[in-house]
Amino acid sequence: MSKKFALLLLLAAGTLSSMALGQAAAGTKVGIINMQAAIVNTNEGQRDFEALAKKFEPKRTELKNLSDDLESLKKQLDTQGSKLNDDARADLVKKIEAKQKTLTRSSEDAQSEFQAQQNELGAKIVQKMGPVIGKYAKDNSLGLILDASRVWPEGELVWANVDSVDLTKGVVDAYNAQSDVPAPATPKAVTPKPAAPKPAAPKTN
Repeated sequence: MSKKFALLLLLAAGTLSSMALGQAAAGTKVGIINMQAAIVNTNEGQRDFEALAKKFEPKRTELKNLSDDLESLKKQLDTQGSKLNDDARADLVKKIEAKQKTLTRSSEDAQSEFQAQQNELGAKIVQKMGPVIGKYAKDNSLGLILDASRVWPEGELVWANVDSVDLTKGVVDAYNAQSDVPAPATPKAVTPKPAAPKPAAPKTN
């Protein structure tokens, strides 16, 4: 996941957490959900992100070829540079510099475009997943749900017994049940990582 997409997830999770906090008095049960895993593991997420990856495969091939060409020129300079006259060596250096600029620019443009489309796909699923999470929480008498995509200090979650309170699979199943997107032929599930405890902050006198 990209940094921008991670920020999108953080903002979405913050909204959901705020909603849950406001309803905490209505229930005593607490659950966690790995929003990142939930999004990519839905049938819709698997379909759309896989399609996005395939869409950018030609660009990745193009960038790899550019990188291979650049490495070949650098190797040529290393092995033959001392044997070339000044003009030939200068010409080779210019080719390397031009190829490097092309590779850098193309890589940045491709990454920016990929992140933008990734964010768009994620935002679409998050928007539809919010009501599903709300209903799931209400049906299971949950008063609070926290995002386990990242733990403290990056996120709100410090520690949790994931096996007993993880709602990710349940929410994904509920989302898929109301979605018109069929399961992929070869699903690639992403297992949420357990939230690890963090050391306590040092005491101040």
